[in-house]
Amino acid sequence: MKRKIYARMVLIAVLSVCLTVMFTIAIFYGKFQDQIIADLKSHAHILLYTQNFLEDVERDYDPKIDNLRITVIDADGKVEYDSNADIGAMDNHAGRPEVQEALRNGSGYVIRESDTLDKRTYYYAELLSDGRVLRVAKEADSIWEFLFTVLPLLLALLVVMLFLSIMMARLLARQMIQPVEQLALHLDSDNTPIHTYVELQPFLDKIHKQHQELRKSARLRQEFTANVSHELKTPLASISGYAELIETGIAGEKDTQHFASEIHKNANRLLALINDIIHLSKLDVMTELPQMKPLNLTAVADNTVEMLQLQAEKHQVELIMDRRDGQVSIRGNQSMIEEVLYNLCDNAIRYNRPGGHVWVSVYSENYESVVEVKDDGIGIPEEDQGRIFERFYRVDKGRSKETGGTGLGLAIVKHIVEQHHAELILDSALGRGTKIQIRFGNVKD
Repeated sequence: MKRKIYARMVLIAVLSVCLTVMFTIAIFYGKFQDQIIADLKSHAHILLYTQNFLEDVERDYDPKIDNLRITVIDADGKVEYDSNADIGAMDNHAGRPEVQEALRNGSGYVIRESDTLDKRTYYYAELLSDGRVLRVAKEADSIWEFLFTVLPLLLALLVVMLFLSIMMARLLARQMIQPVEQLALHLDSDNTPIHTYVELQPFLDKIHKQHQELRKSARLRQEFTANVSHELKTPLASISGYAELIETGIAGEKDTQHFASEIHKNANRLLALINDIIHLSKLDVMTELPQMKPLNLTAVADNTVEMLQLQAEKHQVELIMDRRDGQVSIRGNQSMIEEVLYNLCDNAIRYNRPGGHVWVSVYSENYESVVEVKDDGIGIPEEDQGRIFERFYRVDKGRSKETGGTGLGLAIVKHIVEQHHAELILDSALGRGTKIQIRFGNVKD
């Protein structure tokens, strides 16, 4: 890339110099031509204001003095006098453009180029008071002769500019590429400062941030793969072990029913785990929430509480619905919100103790719709509170497996809440219970 920048900057510099030189020559040559015509006009006027100018010219004028050719032409185009040629051998000049223009407008000029001599002749003609035409002419170099005259100077200028362009291109290319090279060498470092142009700094910061995100994502995928393998291995090993005992006949009739029950329980756990993994994978690739519509959050909470009453009674926990604000609405995906409330309430029941309580509240506060699940169960240690929404993270692994949890419920909750642009707030203390709030500030209908 450095070579490309270097080569293109040099090419731009060379083209700029060449174009500048060409336009400069064209402009100056145009001014040069205008000056010659003006000089011829001045010579003609000087001759016109000279008394008996024709007699004086015929007697005293030497054309070598100022390289002028003087011609006098009558109204019919016949040449009466020419300082550089024999008038007897000259043809009629009535058809010459400068003579016709002078007869028509009082004065005229034309530039004729000689292909053989590579010269240009400038003609200026002025109409006299007696009807005759005075014409003065002068030869000058063509634009190519003019160019060849200044060519050494232009070449020297081009060499100097080319040298300066190469040096500047090398310097700029190095300054532009060096930060990118430093970034490539220190991509894995979080604290190495990389200084560059103000315009390039956001670009480099974005690359560095994206690389860090990719590293984090790769690490999470690696951890997720390891956790999935471990979580799948445990129930599969149990199923395989119990099935082998039944198959080999080692298990007696009394044990067969117990082993079949364990196989069924582990199979259900395996199925639940696979379903949660598939569901979480779908949430990961989902860019837009489907079927977003106005949703009665109070009614969703009522249905969830009613659905989990038997589960609460089984664990000897009282599940209570608090309707302090009547109907509260949001805009969201109904099945996802139902899943969030179900997972939160189910966790509050599972990680409680006999005689405990779970309160589900839906209310409005500070222009936000809030759903709150609170329990007086075992609580979460402070050191674990920052990780409970990670995939497969369990505070009490033994109790989690005993209650049949997959370790993905709260991860799914966090994912859905983020997709609804809501805020998830955890407040818990060990032995005193847990309170989880979801505040739908940006999705309120």
